[in-house]
Amino acid sequence: MDTLLGDAAERLFAQTCTPALLRGIEQGQPAAAAWQACEDAGFADALVPEAQGGAGLDLPDALPVMLAAGRHLCPYPIAHTMLARAWLAGAGRARPAGSIAIAPHGLSIQGRRVMGANVPWVRVADNVLAHINGQAWLLATQAGQVEPNGVHGSLDGEASWALADAQCLGSGSPLDELAAAAYAGLMAGAMDRVLSLTLDYANTRAQFGKPIGRFQAMQQQISVMAEQVWAVRMAAQLAFQGAGGRPQPMLAAMGKARASLAAPVVADIAHAVHGAIGVTAEYDLQLYTRRLREWRLAGGSESYWHERIGAHALASGADALTYLRAVSSTGTILPGRPHGLPPSTAVPGSCRDAELPSRGGKAAHVAASAVGLDPQA
Repeated sequence: MDTLLGDAAERLFAQTCTPALLRGIEQGQPAAAAWQACEDAGFADALVPEAQGGAGLDLPDALPVMLAAGRHLCPYPIAHTMLARAWLAGAGRARPAGSIAIAPHGLSIQGRRVMGANVPWVRVADNVLAHINGQAWLLATQAGQVEPNGVHGSLDGEASWALADAQCLGSGSPLDELAAAAYAGLMAGAMDRVLSLTLDYANTRAQFGKPIGRFQAMQQQISVMAEQVWAVRMAAQLAFQGAGGRPQPMLAAMGKARASLAAPVVADIAHAVHGAIGVTAEYDLQLYTRRLREWRLAGGSESYWHERIGAHALASGADALTYLRAVSSTGTILPGRPHGLPPSTAVPGSCRDAELPSRGGKAAHVAASAVGLDPQA
């Protein structure tokens, strides 16, 4: 993975997205200055084609920025904004100024108002790109009424807009795979930081004359956490496959499902290792674990995406490994061929005898590992 862009994002976010700033923004301070630094650095338009004023990066190239944003808990929706601006550019729509949150679920039109009970990032975002009744809508947060959702420190909130202030963009591709990919990247970065915090604490906190990290019970738990963290990292790499700034739907689904599945395990082990200090307001761990539990549900929990993946797999008629190979190499199941596979993989005999396409070999290996299958099986 190219780290040049990721290193630049790491430096910027380390300077402008400090834990102290995050605590202030959770309490209602504005995020405008931190967002402007990110905007000035050009990250927001990284996936927009060069002909339309962006950097024209491919989707995998943007993943290091998402990981860095999660690692520093950027208090604005940079991951959503990058994907939303690419989506708007692809749809031939003007890109609004400022940050954009993606809301694929939860908004509805009631009378002459657009209503949302738990709109993602709405307390800090400048705009919301929402999917309502099969159509995409662009909503400026300044034109709406925004209220906290009652969850401690959440940047989501209740919001409503007059229908006259909402811009209908017409029908288009669903937004849920964009949100799924964004959250998969953010969660992978956040979990990486939680693992780092936990390792540091286990190696410095002494009990019975030695660091607690030397006790076998601690080592076993931290090993489980590390396994989960790296599985999510691979799942995020899957989610960030696609062209034109748009993730491949089933890969995004797998990425978000795996990240959501790991979130409570990673958070629980981190707090078990830290003990009481992990939940104190002064310690950074609780900033990350609160956000992980929120992001687990945002854009669809693991149950939501597992149902989507399961229905798609059953409709394909393929066995599990053949299905993974097809999805990871093409992003979809092709109709009209045995098991829906491209000709190079649809060969007689069992799936063990199938030829793995060269362009999908690495992705298939990652896909199998990310969802818990032995890639050599």
